[in-house]
Amino acid sequence: MRILHTADWHLGRVLKGRERTEEVREALHRLLELVSSERVELVLVAGDIFDRSVVSTEAEAAAFEFFVRLRELGVPALVIAGNHDNQERLEALAPLLALTGATARGRLRFAEEGGTVEVRGARVALLPFLSERRLVRVEHLRQGREVWKGAYGEGMRKIIANLTQGSGGGLFLLMAHLAVEGGRLGGGEFVFHTTNSYVLLPQHLPQHLTYVALGHLHQQQQVCEAPVAWYPGSLIQLDFGEHEESPRGALMVEVEAGKPPIVHPINERWGRPLKTFRFPLEELDRRWEEVRRFPGYSKVVIRGRGSPSLRERLFREQERLLEVEFELPEAPSLPSQEPAPGLPDWTEIYAAYHQEQNGQEAPPELLRAFREVLEESLQPSRI
Repeated sequence: MRILHTADWHLGRVLKGRERTEEVREALHRLLELVSSERVELVLVAGDIFDRSVVSTEAEAAAFEFFVRLRELGVPALVIAGNHDNQERLEALAPLLALTGATARGRLRFAEEGGTVEVRGARVALLPFLSERRLVRVEHLRQGREVWKGAYGEGMRKIIANLTQGSGGGLFLLMAHLAVEGGRLGGGEFVFHTTNSYVLLPQHLPQHLTYVALGHLHQQQQVCEAPVAWYPGSLIQLDFGEHEESPRGALMVEVEAGKPPIVHPINERWGRPLKTFRFPLEELDRRWEEVRRFPGYSKVVIRGRGSPSLRERLFREQERLLEVEFELPEAPSLPSQEPAPGLPDWTEIYAAYHQEQNGQEAPPELLRAFREVLEESLQPSRI
């Protein structure tokens, strides 16, 4: 069976005021062309269809257009929610998506509740993103971080074991939205959901599985050999933190019972490229033409003391310039601004908490206020 494995569309993504939906829509059109030309029999969408809980109508329309076109091609799809998706909304939309031949799971179901489905002669276990809040009980938090981490990992191991129980010698796939230890970030991920207790050990993936289709990390990569487990990467470059050359796109996977899967990476440069230009202030005039010629969205980091008027001038002269930063080497950074290795980033933890509690992302001004209060509280007390 030929499978198209895709994930991390992030429809509705807004980068510095620019919505990227049209770029993602064009990438989805390319996926549909591949489905047709490569005679794909099943499409797996491993989470983060949308970038946040509430997106534009254009973003939702682009997603439904994709699944309607799949129905016209006679190809079924399986869909799970990622950490950016509104899981309850995806559950509510599942009956509508079913009309297009797509099976969607916004929240976890155990195997006996429909968490494992059969399609085109294969069994597929569906594991949407799970937050710690749903898996880790309060008493584990009181016993320290290592117990907390172990509790989440052990809970995930048991859930995966439930979803993938039995083998029978046929095709058995797992589709999950999670971070596997050893995976490399591609840029734009919600870092809190990819580190510490959220990392799953490769040995927790049952070896009898034919293939593991993952979503969550934006860099295309294989993270396990037994069973074979891959991330397809994001469809477009989502953030300036992502390296310009990081592989991403989609995966074409050929599976056959009793044989290892054959994975064909589709490494594409869909969407506008993003690039960060760095140079000292004295080189601005010489380097500025290079910035202006760049066809994608750019960010400029200038080493030196700038001014609001200079920033405004640069934005006027280059409409695709999205961000300007001035770096002052002589200005020491506060120790609390960069968490030490192994320590949590409390701003990201608070942002994750806000999203889970309120169903939407925390406003930037709220996060700034939280960070200011946090930094003030971490300063040495003066008596």
